[in-house]
Amino acid sequence: MLLLGSVAVALTGGVYTLDHFVTSGDGSPVSHYLNFSPEAVSNSIGVLSSIIAAVLGIILTVVSIVVQLSATRYTPAVTEMFFRDRTNMLVMGLYVVGCVMGFWIAFGVNDDWVPRISLIAMLSVATLGFLLMAPYFAYVFRLLSPHSIVSRIEATARRAAIGDGGELPSGNTEERQQLVLAMSEQLSDIAINSISQKDKIIAIACVDALRDMSTTYLAEKKNLDDDWFKLSRSVRHNPDFGSMDKDAVIDLESHRTWVEFKVLRQYQSIYTEALGSMRHLNYVVAINTRLIAEKALHTGNTEALALTIKFFNTYLRATLNNNDVRTAYTILNQYRLVAESTLRAGEGATALAIVEHLKYYAHLSYNKKLGFVTETVAYDVGMICEVAHEIGSDSESDILKILLEVDPTTSEGDVQEASLRGVRKAQLKLATYYLESDSEALAKLVWEDMRNENVDRMRSIRDELLSIESKEFWEVSDRGGNFDYLEPGRKEMLKVFFSWFRQVSGAMKTVSLDAPAEGGGTS
Repeated sequence: MLLLGSVAVALTGGVYTLDHFVTSGDGSPVSHYLNFSPEAVSNSIGVLSSIIAAVLGIILTVVSIVVQLSATRYTPAVTEMFFRDRTNMLVMGLYVVGCVMGFWIAFGVNDDWVPRISLIAMLSVATLGFLLMAPYFAYVFRLLSPHSIVSRIEATARRAAIGDGGELPSGNTEERQQLVLAMSEQLSDIAINSISQKDKIIAIACVDALRDMSTTYLAEKKNLDDDWFKLSRSVRHNPDFGSMDKDAVIDLESHRTWVEFKVLRQYQSIYTEALGSMRHLNYVVAINTRLIAEKALHTGNTEALALTIKFFNTYLRATLNNNDVRTAYTILNQYRLVAESTLRAGEGATALAIVEHLKYYAHLSYNKKLGFVTETVAYDVGMICEVAHEIGSDSESDILKILLEVDPTTSEGDVQEASLRGVRKAQLKLATYYLESDSEALAKLVWEDMRNENVDRMRSIRDELLSIESKEFWEVSDRGGNFDYLEPGRKEMLKVFFSWFRQVSGAMKTVSLDAPAEGGGTS
């Protein structure tokens, strides 16, 4: 506006001054300019008022189209957001004031007198309105850009949740609760609409906004009044709560987790919608759920942490029902990180509960012939065992016991056989870790579990583990590493482990690695 105004003033003043001295020469250019003719001014003011009204009409037309398109594509809340914005109201008010000033001043001009100050004021308002057009259009487009809409909705929800006054009804708890519910649902709606339109960037922005709101809320939750955690009529009648069993709703109120539940419920809706069509969004939902869990852990919100674990289980159930192995592989990685964080925070019982859930989904995957999921669970639980050993957790032996129960005793077909082999590899990797850490007693527990394993299967598993030389997997994956890779030191420990076996009546009990196996080869 400053640039446009400066150019207009300089150009108009320069040309008018030149014209004054060339064609008139009497007095100064300013006094010549202010020598208004009452008749000419009266006509000019009417024309100027019409021009201002026309500009207002253009602005309203353009803005209405942009707002309607945004509201249709993203959320009807865009319209409300537009009219709540003070800048929009100030700009509209400027043009209305200019029009009103025009016809009032027009009637104030007499045959022998011109209200010069009023006329200059109107010219200033009109000039400001004209200069404002281009910057205002840029402002509107920026205001209604997807990221701006999402960030404004998130900010509104966050301020309502933590009671950060401003324009919000900070004194009315139920109105604040309604606002949190509405804003959360709007973010979810935008994400789901973006999924249908394959707009990954906007969908991820909504998921991240829900996370930001939740983590800020968890940090400030301890400062909120007790009334905030009492479920108002609006909350109880909300579909996400109204469909729940009465006792479950009472639990949310007593645990003070209704906001976290609402956010995670939106995550569940987004996750289900994205399954099979936008896997990357499923990964982002899982990552952000983990971040919420870690924030709950660090702020001492144990009930909120338990809620995130429930939703991780829900994600896994939906994923397995959809037979989506690749998504399950990534979700399990985030779930494992939650278990490791709980272990490091001294919440061994919570980590143990997570591992129990993982075992359940491993068996479910095995029965559905999704063998790679079962294998992934085994590797993840093995990594959790390593963390438990590293920090000296009291839950270590229980977690190890669960790992040894991940593999069912029978297999049907090649898929389940491959799954069992993968589980055994994970157990063997953990045994090498124990041996390298001078924990032979724990490695012996693994050995006891597989001492009666099929001879040929154990030999081939051992040979495969020893043959892997590359730490990186040969395809791009979120985890990056190769499940079957062992460092050189751990390969030596694998040889020590197998030296405990000897072949007796079809079972393996203690045999040298260098001894020839039946049918040729090395044992």
